[in-house]
Amino acid sequence: MFRNRRAALLAALFFALAGAEAVAQDVTLSSRDGGVEISGTLLGFDGEFYRVDTIYGELTIDGSGVTCEGPGCPSLTDFVAEVDFSGSSTIGEVLMPALLEGFALRNGYSVTREDIDETRFAYLLSNGETGRLEGHFVFRVTTTDEGFADLLADEADVVMALREIRPEERQRAEEAGMGDMTGPNRSRVLALDAMVPIVAAGNPVKSISTLQLAQAFAGQITNWQDLGGPDAPIALHLPDGGSGLAQAAEDLLLSPAGLTLSPQVIRHRITSDLPRSVVTDPFALGLASFAEIGSARMLTLTGSCGFSLAATRRGIKTEDYPLTSPMFLYLPARRLPMLAREFLAYTRGPAAQIVIRRAGFVDQAPEAIPVDQQGDRLANAISVAGPEITLDEVQRMIGSLRKKERLTTSFRFETGSSRLDAQSRSNVEQLARAIEAGVYDARTITFVGFSDGEGPAVANLEIARRRAEAVRTAVQEAAETVTPDRVTLEVAAYGEAMPMACDDTEWGRQVNRRVEVWLR
Repeated sequence: MFRNRRAALLAALFFALAGAEAVAQDVTLSSRDGGVEISGTLLGFDGEFYRVDTIYGELTIDGSGVTCEGPGCPSLTDFVAEVDFSGSSTIGEVLMPALLEGFALRNGYSVTREDIDETRFAYLLSNGETGRLEGHFVFRVTTTDEGFADLLADEADVVMALREIRPEERQRAEEAGMGDMTGPNRSRVLALDAMVPIVAAGNPVKSISTLQLAQAFAGQITNWQDLGGPDAPIALHLPDGGSGLAQAAEDLLLSPAGLTLSPQVIRHRITSDLPRSVVTDPFALGLASFAEIGSARMLTLTGSCGFSLAATRRGIKTEDYPLTSPMFLYLPARRLPMLAREFLAYTRGPAAQIVIRRAGFVDQAPEAIPVDQQGDRLANAISVAGPEITLDEVQRMIGSLRKKERLTTSFRFETGSSRLDAQSRSNVEQLARAIEAGVYDARTITFVGFSDGEGPAVANLEIARRRAEAVRTAVQEAAETVTPDRVTLEVAAYGEAMPMACDDTEWGRQVNRRVEVWLR
């Protein structure tokens, strides 16, 4: 286990006894008056609290109220914050180091990188004035599957994931005492990415429908001729099977169509190798990370109704692009060292959003989009006007929104559920913090509900309104310190009046069911 393999390095940092062979050792914690005594195996110390495995279970004990005796007791004066990250190489190889270096620069730390082996490296943060080592951040970059496995084995503190935690992983984590990993303090969206279909620059095909893309990766469409290209077999490329991106492709692309992945797919252990392979093969079709397409060319997603959706930074940020793939951090229900908590808080701030953009990923900083920059969306609304959505209704919508700006913050719900999806739960926290910080003081925020076109328009309008009200309530509850006189939160709904995608597929309907945020 990699923690034990580096025990020799950490022993001098964490224990008063030289030569300790493992992080977990016996300790006895006694209250200052001697009235309470607890013995067990030290699982961790964050500079403030001890985490001990006792006969009563795992306990977290405030270090200020106890004394520690035993071979496992840490040095209180030479404490070094340690945190282990494990999971997605897409997140771990580029984004997290960039964020950590940005955090260090902002807070006056000097940074040293040490490569441990082919999958692990460490960042050492030292005090810029005294030179004392204060932080030891270890990254194991493999796959999302491996990250969750390390967490469940107590060999990682934070999971880097390109997909949501799966039900069986969530259950095992809860059984292990790690809490509900989908809770607001257990999971967070770090940045945004998307699955994009890519081809070589010389491939004549420019677009593909979402259904055709799914059928291709299921092995039902095997020749480019069926997609308007040359008479040649399609070579399919995906990341490694344990990759969160590959698993998200199965969950978000294939499963809604009731399809399974073709066994003929060519896998890539290193995700950045995938676009390089596609570029050199004129008959290749790959699904890659938006941040890692290199010189490959993206295909536009289309539908039978004539709407098209290209992967753009703004389209990914709003989740209007149907194959958006959030980048998650998952944390168990236990305290991390203060330095680690400060770093994780930094990743949500405005300075980190700049770092995320510069690293090639899509940040979560809200952007305002004026109505005059939304021509395609308004054209879609006009084109679908008919018996149920009249032109008068479209004019009413445009008249109401024309003096406002749309924020890139959007909200969507899990399929068949009233629960917000993972990115939207993160958006609730982001928007609530911005409101609490006074960003929107004296402004009016309108939560605007839209629906898909399935079923009667009157019923869809009511569903859209209820969803908008649910989002407003969630934001109000999250923004605990805000009073009604500071910012006005309104609700509006226009049902199926402004579709983003075709309603003939589950992907299109999911994109159309949304709550947007408009600002005046």
